[in-house]
Amino acid sequence: MAFIDYYKILGIEKTATQDEIKKAYRKLARKYHPDLNPNDKEANRQFQQINEANEALSDPEKRKKYDAYGEHWKNADQFEQAKQSRSRQSAGQSNPYGGTGSYSSEDFGGGDFSDFFESMFGGMGGGRSGRTGARFKGQDYQAELKLDLMDAYETHKRTLTVNGKNIRITIPAGIANGQVIKLSGQGAPGQNGGPNGDLYITFNIADHQLFKRLNNDLYLNQQIDLYTAVLGGETMVDTLDGKVKLKVAAGTQNGTKVRLKNKGFPLYKKENEFGNLYVTYTVKIPTDLDDKQKDLFKELQNLS
Repeated sequence: MAFIDYYKILGIEKTATQDEIKKAYRKLARKYHPDLNPNDKEANRQFQQINEANEALSDPEKRKKYDAYGEHWKNADQFEQAKQSRSRQSAGQSNPYGGTGSYSSEDFGGGDFSDFFESMFGGMGGGRSGRTGARFKGQDYQAELKLDLMDAYETHKRTLTVNGKNIRITIPAGIANGQVIKLSGQGAPGQNGGPNGDLYITFNIADHQLFKRLNNDLYLNQQIDLYTAVLGGETMVDTLDGKVKLKVAAGTQNGTKVRLKNKGFPLYKKENEFGNLYVTYTVKIPTDLDDKQKDLFKELQNLS
């Protein structure tokens, strides 16, 4: 597997801080996101590499392993165990890399030590062709999928292009903003016959112009006129599955909140279960009264 320098992918130095890594990732992810580059295989490839780089460098522990072992960083723990075992077996014996069984990544150009890695995990045969490499799980992939509120409201299918491969998925109704789902075996191919990695999809749900979502409940501001608020009446209210007619009680105050049971957001993977919709009334005060209307309000004022 060709070595990919994750620092170069993100355009940062090896001394970069975690904040600098985060800023670089966000900038590049926006630039190469598949939604902004439809049918662009090269942009998709770069987007995938950006996600891989962020996975390795955004976590201090993973970054430490990457700095030490390069493309083999995911197998660092196994490498250390095998190294200790081989060191014990070859104690007192010379080895082709120098020393007597004690190794360091610096001895191999700061992480480019594929031959050494293979020798540690390969069979005990004398030649390269006689070795059988250990089986390792492939690298996990990270992807982000943007949805609007109506997309998240209904179960639907969506096709993702990840690393040049089209993947058809079903998105259950009620998916949450920031929620991550795992698709097993949809990551990078395993090494030496090992299992494929997994694909982790993070959902990014955009704000809605009318509704505010909080968990499974929805919130809506509904404007009513002064006369309806004072005398009572009806108003048509939007919900995600159509309009409903609400009765407005006489004397309704500005800021009054009413609850519409089961008119909120569907519960994730719970069929026919919904949150609530909370409607807050905003009373509109008339600003274009004519003289006669003003006189009537003055009369009402005097009467009260």
